Amino acid sequence: MTTNPDIADLQRTLRAFADERDWHQFHTPKNLAMALGVEAAELIEIFQWLTPDQSFDLDADQRHAASAEMADVFIYLLRLADVLDVDLIDAARAKIAVNAQRYPASVVRGSARKHREPNQKS
Repeated sequence: MTTNPDIADLQRTLRAFADERDWHQFHTPKNLAMALGVEAAELIEIFQWLTPDQSFDLDADQRHAASAEMADVFIYLLRLADVLDVDLIDAARAKIAVNAQRYPASVVRGSARKHREPNQKS
């Protein structure tokens, strides 16, 4: 479980919310991952037809909608981590370390292309 008190507290709150509604039977890793994908798609939909500049300049309604969808994504991610007993802070730190090795700044700086294996050309 996470050692971050804010995340741990939020996970306890979400677990209690599910307990009160007897939703644990539905909160399987598969279902939570699928719900996370649906909520991520709803967030994407807000930005779907915007230009890159417009995506930085959301109006109040768009910003509110994006905030609500980001919260949904975060909630499902926290529930999934709780169900699978994954410490998201540790997982994120480990992934950042992997990415630092995989995408060295000296090789990928300023490029949006996916970096390939070190011996291949990017």
